[in-house]
Amino acid sequence: MKDAAVTADRALLDPDTRARIEQAVLDIFSEREFHRVGLIEVARGANVSLQTIYKYYGSKEALLFSCLDTWLGRLATRMIDHLQGIEDFKEKFRKVFWVTLDFFEKNPKVAQLIMSSVYVNTWRKQDNYQNPLLFGTFIRVLGEGRAKGVLNDEVDEKILLDYIFGVIARLVQMYIHRGQKEPLTKQANVLFDMLWRAIAKPV
Repeated sequence: MKDAAVTADRALLDPDTRARIEQAVLDIFSEREFHRVGLIEVARGANVSLQTIYKYYGSKEALLFSCLDTWLGRLATRMIDHLQGIEDFKEKFRKVFWVTLDFFEKNPKVAQLIMSSVYVNTWRKQDNYQNPLLFGTFIRVLGEGRAKGVLNDEVDEKILLDYIFGVIARLVQMYIHRGQKEPLTKQANVLFDMLWRAIAKPV
């Protein structure tokens, strides 16, 4: 009941204040591991009181995952916009792949935050872990591919999703880790074709 009350209160938070808090979370948690960050640092970085953080988020975990949900929601919105008007399934999926790489290219701190501060066992216990807008889009596109008979149907759709996320996560992680200068999207078509061969229905 307490968590529900905190979530309800968050909708009343001033948008500018919320934006400052989210930016502070991004800046701080992308630089250091979760356990090395104190809420007082976030409050100072956002120029808000510690009481405000507790009032609208309740805990450090809820704060981090609420902000992460916001950024992944932006990715989902971009993805849905880019899919409009594309009829061919393979090209639709190619666009999903490109938009995801492009998002993390433009928002490397989001990827850094996920790598340094997100503990999956903790994240999956959060209500927003599933992010239905983002993951629902992936599942919908995969379901469409299965229905059209172009994707491998010998495994569950969730396994296909694991392959896709595994490839994307590794590409983004190493892009940042290696400090690469060339954008990932420059090779998006080659990278996508490699992934496509892994998930397409065998002929």
